Amino acid sequence: MTDSEKTCDVLVVGSGAGGLSAAISARLAGAQVIVAEKEPVFGGTTARSGGWCWIPLSPQAIAAGVDDSEEEVLTYLRQELGEKLDERKVRAFLKAGPEMLALYEKRTSVRLELGTAFPDYHPEAPGGRTGGRALSTPAMDAREMGSLLPSLAPPLRALMLAGMSIGSGTELRHFIRATRSPRSAWFVAKRLLAHGADLLRYGRGMRLVNGNALAARLGKSATDLGAELWLSSPVEELIVEGERVVGAIISRGGKKVTVHARKGIVLAAGGFPHDLERRANLYAHAAESGEHFPLAPESNVGDGLRLAESVGVVVGTDLPQNAAWAPVSYGHWPDGKAVTYPHFVDRGKPGIIAVTADGRRFVNEASSYHDFVSGWLGKLEGKQLPDAWFIADARAISRYGLGLAKPFPFPKQHWLRSGYLIKGRSLQELAQKAGISPAGLTETVRRYNGFAAAGQDPEFGRGSSAYNRFQGDADHRPNASLAPLDRAPYYAVRIRPGDIGTFEGIPTDAQSRVLNSAGQVIPRLYAAGNDMRALMGGYYPGGGITLGPALVFGFIAGRDAAMRNT
Repeated sequence: MTDSEKTCDVLVVGSGAGGLSAAISARLAGAQVIVAEKEPVFGGTTARSGGWCWIPLSPQAIAAGVDDSEEEVLTYLRQELGEKLDERKVRAFLKAGPEMLALYEKRTSVRLELGTAFPDYHPEAPGGRTGGRALSTPAMDAREMGSLLPSLAPPLRALMLAGMSIGSGTELRHFIRATRSPRSAWFVAKRLLAHGADLLRYGRGMRLVNGNALAARLGKSATDLGAELWLSSPVEELIVEGERVVGAIISRGGKKVTVHARKGIVLAAGGFPHDLERRANLYAHAAESGEHFPLAPESNVGDGLRLAESVGVVVGTDLPQNAAWAPVSYGHWPDGKAVTYPHFVDRGKPGIIAVTADGRRFVNEASSYHDFVSGWLGKLEGKQLPDAWFIADARAISRYGLGLAKPFPFPKQHWLRSGYLIKGRSLQELAQKAGISPAGLTETVRRYNGFAAAGQDPEFGRGSSAYNRFQGDADHRPNASLAPLDRAPYYAVRIRPGDIGTFEGIPTDAQSRVLNSAGQVIPRLYAAGNDMRALMGGYYPGGGITLGPALVFGFIAGRDAAMRNT
């Protein structure tokens, strides 16, 4: 028995990009919507993300004169996904994406800007592009959120500077160049002063950027349109009548509430990054707690997948990769709290390499974070990954930082004292302290330096790709991604495998409707975001291939549910 009952048209489970997009599109189609979020804040993994969305053929791209077409996108995805390409779903994505962007721009607070210089991850592949397919979220004044602001999930503390988030793209480049460019130094000074003023006046930063701004814009839009946002409200059970899913039981305010959904339920609860059992079954490497480090909220434990399985769904096991991998490092703040740092930016900068315990490089460090870990997984011995470290010389760490150790002029003492950052006056001393082969590291750096000075990397081809160079330092010549490690002292940070979200999930059709074990549609049940089996089939062809499809298939799901009568 439940304590109370509630009726709506569309019930959305989860409040990340997929769930909130479904809520927005359902409301725009006239449906009454409830968004049920188990956390006391909304935004999910989206609020912690970089906020990039891979949505080709956007109105923004057309306005910028980007030379692209549906067939070119399909050519690229055929190359990248092979037999995992579901052409019907991809065509639905390419059709609905521009429609969604145009509608949201007109009717909501959602805004996206074109990344003209942000390449696909393999831009030299057939159909690949050096820009124009990924979109970012412009900064937002937090005061626009009004009373909703305290309910917004925070960004990743690990990526903040003195409590201030730094926008990707141009803003980040200014921070990287602040000690070498008066113009960038002035930009950074103004940002720091403005942030300080916000702290004095509001007790927090008031400039939202990246995925935090995207989550804010989506949440504001959904609630402005009249969607009900239920926080601290986990969905415990789906209600089925015949073959149809007609509602759910939700724990809310200490009571059990039966929600009757007249038109549909959208599962968008964030995938399974913290589901240890599913990780053990699906990940090739050891993925227990302390061995694998997801960046998603700890509450993302596969709720949506289990709800789907309870009504006859079979979650697959045949994707080539089951998550969007990222190399991370693990440490503790001065206050003792644990912190996981994702190496999105530093790994491709000149003067930084990655090695295993034998001192040898194992991957093109400037490839995408997913490709980096995929290359590392190629060194598996059973379920065990070899230990690995990022290595930097004094010039590189001063310019770019290394993980949690920020660049000059920020102090490194805490990270050195805590053991997170290892320092050596020579490569041999560094290797001995870290547990790396001194002979192997010395020989690797000697060989690497000889080629890097000329802008070459015959071993892994670092800097040969437009994406590699984008990850580097445009001011560095002759190769934006390569520089010798020749200035002592030297530094190391141990890295671990992590992820920014899971790929395997609930099978769906082109309308985002959930399919049962026989491949048949389960009436009134939809999935989006990381609950939905990834559109890219376990591959990672471009920045934003998680958020872009999440927004678009959330849009498709909400609209389809709102317009159905059965």
